[in-house]
Amino acid sequence: MKRIFDIDPWLITTHELNSENKRLQESMTSLGNEYMGMRGMFEETYSGDTHQGIYIGGVWFPDKTRVGWWKNGYPEYFGKAINALNFVKADIYIDDQKIDLARNPFSDFELSLDMKTGVLNRTFTVFGVQVKITRLVSAAMKELMVSHYEFMSLDGVAHRVRFDATIDADVTNEDANYDEQFWQVLAAGHEQQTAFMATQTMPNPFKVPQFTVVARQSFQGGTQQAAHETEKAVTDTFNIEVPAKGQASFEKRVIVTTSRDYDDLTATIAASQHLTETIQSTTYQELYQAHQDEWAQRWAKADIQIVGDDAAQQGIRFNLFQLFSTYYGNDPRLNIGPKGFTGEKYGGATYWDTEAFAIPVYLGVADPAVTRALLQYRFNQLEGAFHNAKMQGLKGALYPMVTFDGIESHNEWEITFEEIHRNATIAYGIYNYTNITGDHSWFNGYGAQVFYNIARFWADRVHYVTRRDCYMIHGVTGPNEYENNVNNNFYTNWMAKWVLGYAVSHYDEIDKAQQAVLNIESKELAHWQDIVDKMYLPEADIDLHGKKTHIFVQHDTFLDKDLTPIADMPQTIRPINQHWSWDRILRSPYIKQSDTLHAMFYFPDAFTTEEKQQNFDFYEPLTVHESSLSPSVHSVLAADLQMADKAVEMYERAARLDLDNYNNDTADGLHITSMTGSWLAIVQGFAGMRVRENKLYLKPFLPEKWQQYSFRLVFRGRVLEVTVNQKETTVALISGKNLTINLLGADVFLTSK
Repeated sequence: MKRIFDIDPWLITTHELNSENKRLQESMTSLGNEYMGMRGMFEETYSGDTHQGIYIGGVWFPDKTRVGWWKNGYPEYFGKAINALNFVKADIYIDDQKIDLARNPFSDFELSLDMKTGVLNRTFTVFGVQVKITRLVSAAMKELMVSHYEFMSLDGVAHRVRFDATIDADVTNEDANYDEQFWQVLAAGHEQQTAFMATQTMPNPFKVPQFTVVARQSFQGGTQQAAHETEKAVTDTFNIEVPAKGQASFEKRVIVTTSRDYDDLTATIAASQHLTETIQSTTYQELYQAHQDEWAQRWAKADIQIVGDDAAQQGIRFNLFQLFSTYYGNDPRLNIGPKGFTGEKYGGATYWDTEAFAIPVYLGVADPAVTRALLQYRFNQLEGAFHNAKMQGLKGALYPMVTFDGIESHNEWEITFEEIHRNATIAYGIYNYTNITGDHSWFNGYGAQVFYNIARFWADRVHYVTRRDCYMIHGVTGPNEYENNVNNNFYTNWMAKWVLGYAVSHYDEIDKAQQAVLNIESKELAHWQDIVDKMYLPEADIDLHGKKTHIFVQHDTFLDKDLTPIADMPQTIRPINQHWSWDRILRSPYIKQSDTLHAMFYFPDAFTTEEKQQNFDFYEPLTVHESSLSPSVHSVLAADLQMADKAVEMYERAARLDLDNYNNDTADGLHITSMTGSWLAIVQGFAGMRVRENKLYLKPFLPEKWQQYSFRLVFRGRVLEVTVNQKETTVALISGKNLTINLLGADVFLTSK
């Protein structure tokens, strides 16, 4: 755990610039607007260790797979979120002295991310001048980024600032498999008091479309002195006179357009010019206000307010801020990448995290159309899922572990083709949408093609064991990635059984047109039912702390391990993925994230309280929570079991996983999809939200350290406001038709005011 920012309900602030923590600061002060985003790197030169990262939604490159030994079925490429051209870059000189805070003496440093307004502020004093920089990636105009500068003399003399504003295409990805650059320059130039650069991704042999990105910079303030171009950069030079008293301002605006929205290079360049002209007469304050207003609307719908614990308050807002900066449902072609716009470590734009963790949050804080867009995204990539299954010699649809276009593009075998449990979560996402919204049209329509082809995959992936008259699934990796190639992972088997059972019992409900497309005969449904009836699920009676306990066994040989709880091990070994060999991790009993317990997280009502308690008591002490997705699941389960202290402990870890760098890996980028976990821990955990037979259930408790918490919840055309304090729980119907809910075990009729 490392805390480098001050605790504040709305701000992420530090007054220290420590070179050791520079990348950590950059990750945590990232900005985005779904269309594009960037790490919190400095605009001006910084010669110390830094990770300059700017990323564009939906723009990627198929980096050729690099492995030591090729296996049949390997993806040919690893889809990378690629570092785009650097359009915030600036060299700044004060009286001919170049600013470089890695080398220059400076004072009064402050770096502050304002989550309420969505801007990054930085202040420092160098060479006698106070420099204030405000950066925003507009939530009101997706193509716009603004860096606003204020210079003020602090030594009573006038100063001259030279400002070299650059768009630089000489960029690389730190995770490039072959250290290649992914961009080529197509065009560049200066026209009508602006400068632009047009870049395109390099050709590739995989038939993946090339993307064009155009950045155009324009300016407010200063006096232009020169403009020049090199092979991979365009630069405009300005002089800014800083008076002995008072201040001078300067502003760099950038418009970014891409081939995702325009047909050819000419149109993409022309669009950048047109959009630049539309804001030419707009003041900075007007641009700022439009951006701030959009963030105010988002917070009005989604803010969770906590009284009595500023660290917890800061954590949930930070997570929601970064989540909404990554995805807000404005472009159905996009999904929620695990690093968003904050880094490039994982590659890919889409993981199973979306259906497992993000969909429940968006169902609670946004219009259902946002979730429908996420479901449509999967339907649009169904052909890729067919391809992925075929590559493994299987029927049906196998949704990818990592993808941009539906084709599997992750090249670690044990994850890519053994961690197939993610396929069931795609189906779970459709079910969850249907259950929470009450809208069956997606499942009965296009969603049926997704759901039933996933069922076909499971029916082909199982194998029948004659001597035991049951079906098994061998050679998988469960959610616990610290075990590979295991047989009969309980969670994988249980979810496969659930998918097949749900498919059989709801087949008559789907549209006749979809039934015709699917062409599922009665004998196929009968086979699925046979698998459901005979699916092998490992379980055992064990002695736990001197008490006979019945558990579901994580996989066939899990109980043969040395089951020493992690608390009884030297804590210097943690995180184990940074201290132990992979061989030792695989042989250990330690669990990266919820595995057997994950089924109980998805379907809490499918298990008895005793089953949940016994399995939680056995597995949680073996769990190291080294997946960012782990703490929230355990928080929700602990709350369900009325283990308040454990629920709060896990919430605090989920809410501040990146802010406190729990897993010592935030410097690589934030864990965007896991940021949903803090919302889930509060709403599904502390507030006990469930939907049962079309009725909303709430069973809240108040953490001991908190005085009060409140949140708004979108539910079936209504907006509810739930407030929990030390005296009572109240639920108000803010908008929508009257509604009956179940609150703390009793039905309550809600009417709007």
